[in-house]
Amino acid sequence: MELHFPLILDGATGTELQKRGYTGDVSAEQWVLAHPDSILSIQRDYVAAGSQVLYTPTFGGNAVKLAEHGVTEDTAAYNRRLADLSRQAADGKALLAGDLSPTGLFLAPLGSASFDQLVDAYAQQAAGLEAAGVDLYVIETMMTLSDARAAVLAVRSVSAKPIFVTFTCDQNGRSISGTDITAALLVLQGMGIDAFGLNCSAGPDQMLPQLRRLREYARIPLIAKPNAGMPTIVNGKAVYDCTPEQFTALVPGMLASGVMIFGGCCGTTPEHIAALRGALDGAAITPPAPLHTDLLPAATEKLPALLPADAAHGPVLDVTPGLEDALSDALERDDPMVALRVASMADVNALADCQYLLTKPLCLVCGDAAVLEQALRVYQGRALYEGSLPESVLRPLSDKYGLLFPTEKKTGALPWGKRPSFSHFSAFMRKV
Repeated sequence: MELHFPLILDGATGTELQKRGYTGDVSAEQWVLAHPDSILSIQRDYVAAGSQVLYTPTFGGNAVKLAEHGVTEDTAAYNRRLADLSRQAADGKALLAGDLSPTGLFLAPLGSASFDQLVDAYAQQAAGLEAAGVDLYVIETMMTLSDARAAVLAVRSVSAKPIFVTFTCDQNGRSISGTDITAALLVLQGMGIDAFGLNCSAGPDQMLPQLRRLREYARIPLIAKPNAGMPTIVNGKAVYDCTPEQFTALVPGMLASGVMIFGGCCGTTPEHIAALRGALDGAAITPPAPLHTDLLPAATEKLPALLPADAAHGPVLDVTPGLEDALSDALERDDPMVALRVASMADVNALADCQYLLTKPLCLVCGDAAVLEQALRVYQGRALYEGSLPESVLRPLSDKYGLLFPTEKKTGALPWGKRPSFSHFSAFMRKV
């Protein structure tokens, strides 16, 4: 099918299922499979209203969430069955987005999950969605950078199709785990995702200020999928009272902020999507225009950390039993980044345990490609590199994890491994 920007996603699934009898006594995925006509009706209505992309009803379809609800069926097979329902509903008139959402697990010190556990949980789900023939992937309602990174790596292990990521945040632009959405954008943009934005959270008026913040850093299309306002509880049920007209009133502001992909989350209906289609008919898009293209887009897990291209670090720290104290001391100095030497898996494990301390960007000093990759895997920010490894080794790590490394190119672009050009504007259309 022919696509163009602005791209229109679908609206709410959960609140529409509730209208059709879903009470939450089992997972939504279990209920949909027992009542397939419900999702077929919802999604056909969205296509008729103007949705060009349908999310598969697999929001809670990762291995962790399925196990919590007692689902013993193979995760990949379960997701394939659910995605097949959306394919029926689309009937060739809309693309299918394989939907992945939070596991609910946290890395230490907030929880006990390992990063590889998260990747494995998502990999099973992604395999089923890929087998079902989805056209792209959407990693949505993200609350932790660890879940988002794990889901991206899992999808990339089975597919080269486009990946959209949307976070949910508070009015200050922070996720529940404390990650600023601008940091999440820098990290995931470096990992090669195709679009980034926000979903759920609140209504369009609360979302627009955060989209404006993202515009300063975005080199990929932005996504807006807000709720139909904030719910009120009436007779024990959440009621959303943002009308379709109110829902679309801020579309011009979102377009000006670089939003190129629109949809609706909790409380939205086919009427909201139809209003979006009307508001976007003939609209001109404004690709994001990053303001910091002369700076290195590093990030910690929590905050963006833009650095001049000639930024230098202080003394290189070695992993010792006193690493936490050494990091604390380094963070008190004036150096713009912290350099850490990693030479073994023991060093990588120590980094995983201590990374929560970092409030400055991290420069990894390493001469072993395998160790460097493991360090990049567990570090939940966007790191820089110093060492003797050749570009032929570093470039794939840059593409996969967003690693920033010095190159020999000194003119026309930053002398680092990631360039600032806005390249995904048409790439999405080519990939689907």
